[in-house]
Amino acid sequence: MSLVLLSSDGPVRSIVLNAPERLNALDRPLLDELAEAIATIGADPEARAVVVTGSGRAFSSGADLENLFGDRTRPPAVLEQVLRDVYASFLGLRDLTIPTIAAVHGPAVGAGLNIALACDVIVAGPKAGFGPTFSTIGLHPGGGCTWLLTQRIGSANTLAALYSGAIIDAVEGHRLGIAQEIADDAVGRATALAHDLAAREPQVMAAIKQTARVAAGGSLEDTIAAEVRAQAASLTTDTFEAFAARFARR
Repeated sequence: MSLVLLSSDGPVRSIVLNAPERLNALDRPLLDELAEAIATIGADPEARAVVVTGSGRAFSSGADLENLFGDRTRPPAVLEQVLRDVYASFLGLRDLTIPTIAAVHGPAVGAGLNIALACDVIVAGPKAGFGPTFSTIGLHPGGGCTWLLTQRIGSANTLAALYSGAIIDAVEGHRLGIAQEIADDAVGRATALAHDLAAREPQVMAAIKQTARVAAGGSLEDTIAAEVRAQAASLTTDTFEAFAARFARR
């Protein structure tokens, strides 16, 4: 049985973590399949948006600690490389140039939360739970969690969440900005949103994604420079030219 299901619906790709009997806990075989699915999408010129979710009642309960970490007495340099390899298996989602949407219908804990945070947009179901639980088990956050959370909810809220390690429910997650929407059917809403975004000009969507990242870490001048390049390039897209023609006829 595949531990990660990759499917296509027109221009939309769907990644489903598929180990429901263990709440989609992350081990190396599952993460290897996830990395392969992400790479396949990255090489697919027809892909325009991605939905990431989990089968069963959880998004992901987090890392299978023994499987992922192995012998914890190995030298620090060895453990650090092991961790980098684990992180790389899902942080490839951030390298995709197309919109990525996480449908979090149940618990997303630890490294499972990181997978959701690596997506551009999170749609939460009523039973979603966002669990930055690292401190409660004596483990430092990893997988980019500190940075990814800070980008969404700011440094003070990130510190509060990581210090506490408590599960954040859908309503509070939406209020904080972890999730951008709440929907009764998170997967259905995420899929509908993905199809909507997939219909937009792909070069514009890719450029918006890149410029937003410049804005998140750069100055106004850096952002304007990125916007000028991207907006100038977009003046000749088919969609804009059709709009300009309609506007000229008004």
